[in-house]
Amino acid sequence: MHADRPLTQANALPEAMPDSMPIDHRPVAARTGRFAAQGLGLVLTLVGLLALNGCTTAPPPTTQFNGPVDTVVVKKSQRRLELLSGGKVVRQYRVALGGAPVGHKYREGDQRTPEGRYTLNWRNPKSNFYKAIHISYPTAKDRATSRQLGYSNPGGMIMIHGLPNYIQSASLRQQYANRDWTQGCIAVQNHEMDEIWSLVKDGTPIQIMP
Repeated sequence: MHADRPLTQANALPEAMPDSMPIDHRPVAARTGRFAAQGLGLVLTLVGLLALNGCTTAPPPTTQFNGPVDTVVVKKSQRRLELLSGGKVVRQYRVALGGAPVGHKYREGDQRTPEGRYTLNWRNPKSNFYKAIHISYPTAKDRATSRQLGYSNPGGMIMIHGLPNYIQSASLRQQYANRDWTQGCIAVQNHEMDEIWSLVKDGTPIQIMP
């Protein structure tokens, strides 16, 4: 199994999708004064109600973290990747897996993500997918188990990576976040991959759970 393999025709998403509604990019001053005034009044009313109720629309502050990440945990059934430092989760991301994600990986082409303890041992900044960090599957034990089951090739090149580099549509990128589409790799959105890339160093252990 290769992380740089493009999507097959059967599971590929369309590369372009028209926007559902055009956006009015005119400045407020160009619109009718009556509707602008009504909109302003509605905003002021909502702000006042929120203040009376002790509510706020501001998002919660982002926790600053610069590392080090000492463990990566993937929970396949929850589609979640966690970065841990000192036993505490400091970041978590929704992930996409392969087309048959349940169970351990035993052979090339089964579209499964391996389960167990591995190491993130090298990275490729010029992958066909947006950045890629390699998982040390298969181990000697994985190869032996695969042979015992009658498989000649346990597969490999299992990576954590972003989206295919040819995907340019923002709406299509979002669709990739909500479905399993890899060949067994662990995929996140590109901006999330940037953060993982900066926080996780080569040699970091990874535990992949069912």
